[in-house]
Amino acid sequence: MSLVLPSELVADRVVPTLRAMLARRLDDRGATQQSIAAHLGVSQAAVSNYLDGFEGEPLVAEHPDAQATVERVAASLDDGDLDGYDALAELVALVREFEDRGPICELHEREMPELRGLGCDLCVRGVDSEAERERAALASVRNAARRLATTPGVAGVVPNVGTNVGEALPGGTEVTDVAAIPGRIYTMNGRVEVPANPEFGASRHVATAVLAAASVDPSVRGAVNVATDDGLLEEARARGLRTLEFDADYEDRGDHLRERFAEGVPDLAYHRGAFGVEPITYVFGETAVDAAERVVALVAEDT
Repeated sequence: MSLVLPSELVADRVVPTLRAMLARRLDDRGATQQSIAAHLGVSQAAVSNYLDGFEGEPLVAEHPDAQATVERVAASLDDGDLDGYDALAELVALVREFEDRGPICELHEREMPELRGLGCDLCVRGVDSEAERERAALASVRNAARRLATTPGVAGVVPNVGTNVGEALPGGTEVTDVAAIPGRIYTMNGRVEVPANPEFGASRHVATAVLAAASVDPSVRGAVNVATDDGLLEEARARGLRTLEFDADYEDRGDHLRERFAEGVPDLAYHRGAFGVEPITYVFGETAVDAAERVVALVAEDT
């Protein structure tokens, strides 16, 4: 049996094909070869080769998921909606999808016919479920932050202390079990700015609220904090969302929130501030993305 590693096929067949597809999409959008090379991390000569009749792997190039991902990444890179990290994350997710009974499996069986019919799961065997949960939480917070940053009107509800968005791991009990944005999300010149990629343990304030909610209702693991705004609260109530006011000056806010949530976690929990404490509202959701989408919906109606 000739030993061909799946990673060899990814490096030799899949990655060059995806790069060529991205190069062509960016070229179609008017990008220069120099900028394409910078996006792809290759030389300008390589870009020229990709654009001049490079024949990639048809199993990848013709796959609808590959075409959709490449189109989305190319458009987002060209528009500036994605940074290099997020573009890489999209492509890594595609490769992982292709490793699980996808084109990479088919390529591997083509190179090693002995694998056919064995139900091979080399690429997905032994996946660390805890690591997968952590990656999912980080991705959710990253997507939620991007949603907040690209939605008109959100800047108007960012408090002076900044906004944050967090998601707790299933069963999480500590601040380090909650992914959030380091340094908080802030506004500059009327725009929402996200200063860094999410990390675990990055925000004690949003983590305290998320963990209190999750301890009462484990399905609620996401939250966004915004400024307390009467228009936003009125719109929430008009939509049938449950709001709950709590006191701002409790020394142990986590315990206080757990007590206040005894009859169920509200959709929004808010306080009116205290001496040296800015009025804040926590918007909850099953995930960070759900919480962010709830903020976006309320802001859209309130504005």
